[in-house]
Order: sequence, then structure tokens, then C-alpha cells
Amino acid sequence: MPKVIPVPDELSKPFWDAVNERRLVIQNCTSCDLLQYPPRETCGKCRSAENLEWKEVSGKGYVSSAIVIEDGRLDRRRPDQPYNLALVHLDEDPGINFYSNLPGTPVDEVPVGAAVEIVFEEVAPGQFIHEWRVVSE
Repeated sequence: MPKVIPVPDELSKPFWDAVNERRLVIQNCTSCDLLQYPPRETCGKCRSAENLEWKEVSGKGYVSSAIVIEDGRLDRRRPDQPYNLALVHLDEDPGINFYSNLPGTPVDEVPVGAAVEIVFEEVAPGQFIHEWRVVSE
């Protein structure tokens, strides 16, 4: 499946640098202990800008819902239709979510509620992206 190659900006660069090291980091506010993703200039709770840091998380979560994309409008993804689009919540904070096509999971067979873990795929020389795969029981 064609993958989008990230173009980091100043705010997202620490996130993508960590992904390239095969690690998952999200912003953490040391003032109010809020984890947040996607990254923002200020804390979404207390609005602090100076107390944001990047915190490594486990890369484990669960599938909360999923759909099958059968008629998507993105040209680069059309050859791969149909494909899964799952909503993944992090174990550290269920309020933080990511989307994934769940590599290795057959179309329309996404096990809602299943545990997942992060995997990394190289999409350009030295540039990785994060995906999620179902953890075998």
C-alpha cells in the first residue's frame, strides 16, 4: 500500500525523529501531567508552553473501532481499496488515538477490542512511519 512520506515541521520534528529511531513519543505537560497528541504549541489543559516535553510511551494500545475504505478519494490509495482503517487508543491514555490500516489483518476482519502494538515501516531512505498490528494471543 502506498504510504505518505512525512514532512516534519518545527513542531512535529521531535515526533518524527523518534519514529526514525523506532520509538513512540508524545507530548507531556510537566505542569498538569497531560499527555497530548498530535503535538501543539501549548498544553491543551493548562495552556503552558514552557512545560511541554516529549515522553516515550510503550507503543501498546487497543482497537476501539474500524471501518473498511472501499471508495476513498485519495488517488494514491485507490489501488489498495478496499482496506481497513482502525482507530487505536494508547494504553497510557485512551484519549490519545492513532489511525492504522493494521498491516497483516485481512480486510473487514478487524478484531475490535484487540490489543495492538506499534511497528515501524521505512517509506524512504532513513524515513520511517508508525503503524499498528494486532498482537497474537
